[in-house]
Amino acid sequence: MHVHVHGAGSPTRVLKISLGLTLAYILLLVVAGIKAHSLALLSEAGHNLSDFLALLLSLIAVYFQSRPANASKTYGYQRAGVLAALVNASSLVVVSFFIFYEAFRRLQHPEHVRAGLMMWVAGAGVAMNGAIALLLYRSGRDVNIRSALLHEVGDTLSTAAVIAGGWAILASGNYWIDSALSLGIAVLILWSGFGIVRETLNILLEGTPRGMKLDRIESAIRSVQGVNDVHDLHVWSLGSETHALSCHISIEDIPPSISERILRDVKERLLHDF
Repeated sequence: MHVHVHGAGSPTRVLKISLGLTLAYILLLVVAGIKAHSLALLSEAGHNLSDFLALLLSLIAVYFQSRPANASKTYGYQRAGVLAALVNASSLVVVSFFIFYEAFRRLQHPEHVRAGLMMWVAGAGVAMNGAIALLLYRSGRDVNIRSALLHEVGDTLSTAAVIAGGWAILASGNYWIDSALSLGIAVLILWSGFGIVRETLNILLEGTPRGMKLDRIESAIRSVQGVNDVHDLHVWSLGSETHALSCHISIEDIPPSISERILRDVKERLLHDF
C-alpha cells in the first residue's frame, strides 16, 4: 500500500525578485565594507552571498520539482529542492568558519571602522532582508523555501545588530566591537546551516518525517474497521512536503469490493490524521 500527500506550488516570481534585490545589496555591502574597513559589513556580504546562492538553488529546484515523473525518475524530481537546501546549508557552515578566523584575527589587531557608513548600509539591509523574508514566508513551507527564508531572517537580525554595533562604536570608539559582531553573525550562520543540514539529511536517508510517530500511524490504520493486522510499516519523505508510506495490511477473507472499501478508509484516515 502507498499513500502520498502533495504540497503546494513553488513561488517562482518571489524567488526571482529576491534574487535581484539580494545581488544588488551584496554589491553595496562589499563596496561599503571596503570603504568603512568593516569586517561586519563584509561578513554580511558573505552571509548575503550564501543567501543569493540559496535563492538561486531554490529557483533551479523549483524548475526540477515541477517536472513530471518519467521512466527513469519514477518519483519525479521531488528531492531536487532537498539537495539544493543541503548544498546551500553546507556552504553556510564553510562561510561561518572563515568569518570566525578573520574575526579572531581582527580582535587581536583592531582596525579603524567608519561606523556611520556602516550603520546606513546596515539600515538599508534591514529593510531589504525583512521584505524578502516576508515574501518568502508567504510563499510556502517547503524545506527548500524555508532554507532561503532562514537565511533572510538571520540576515535581518544580524544586520540590525550591525546597526547597534555601529552606534556603540561611535559612542565608545572601541573598534573591536566590529569583530565581536562578526563572531555573532558567524554563530548565527552556523546554527541555521546545521539545522537545515540535519533536516535534509534525514530526508535523503529516508528517515521518518519530523513530527510523525510510527506507533500512532499504526494505531490509526488498526482502528479502521476490517483491518486485522499491520506490519512492515515504513514512512519516509520524497521531498519536504511529500511523504510516502508503505505497509502490509491483513484483512479477513472477504470479497474484493469490501477490501477496496477498507483500503479507501485507510487512505482517508491517514490523510485526515497526518
